[in-house]
Amino acid sequence: MENGNIDEMLELIWTEEESGRRRVNDILNADKSFDRDSLEGLSGKGYVKLEGEDIILTPAGRAKASNIIRNHRLAERLLKDVLEVKTVELETQACEFEHILSSEVADAICTLLGHPKECPHGRKISQGACCKKAVKEVSSVIVPLADLRSSQSGKVAYIATTHHARLDRLTSLGIFPGVTIRVHQKVPTLVVQLDHMQIALDKDIAEDIFVRRG
Repeated sequence: MENGNIDEMLELIWTEEESGRRRVNDILNADKSFDRDSLEGLSGKGYVKLEGEDIILTPAGRAKASNIIRNHRLAERLLKDVLEVKTVELETQACEFEHILSSEVADAICTLLGHPKECPHGRKISQGACCKKAVKEVSSVIVPLADLRSSQSGKVAYIATTHHARLDRLTSLGIFPGVTIRVHQKVPTLVVQLDHMQIALDKDIAEDIFVRRG
């Protein structure tokens, strides 16, 4: 079994598991290019265990799959937030990146992007060593709005919130990806400038708004 096929299968098993599906038939139905022999081959390499009709990632398989998924989702963030690649092209381009990124390069990208927690599709990005140690060896291009100093500007890259009401509120104020925003003051209240309008924001909201430094 080629390494590329192993990576693709582990990635598929991981994403299916995220959706609560770990049955063998779930995996085979999700990608018709794989069959039971493929899964048996993966089991033979020690990456999965077949328990009845369930397929379970072993510790070795989970570690490898986690790295593949992390590389893919970091690549998506890099392509969208820094290189401004169109959303429809993200998946294909990220698939190319995920197989060639070393852990060192992945950590550098993660630090560059400000340690994002989610990919552009809202799926979790696993923490790397750089996140756990809060490494700042590479100056982040994408940072929380709250990290900007007074008079600094940035273009909104993404808003990391699961609160729909908060997202709707920010959108109604004109704060959404692609908009340039400037910090007018930080104390006693964070106030930002958007075109000719000044808006006061709570710190926790500002920490959900990630901007590309101007």
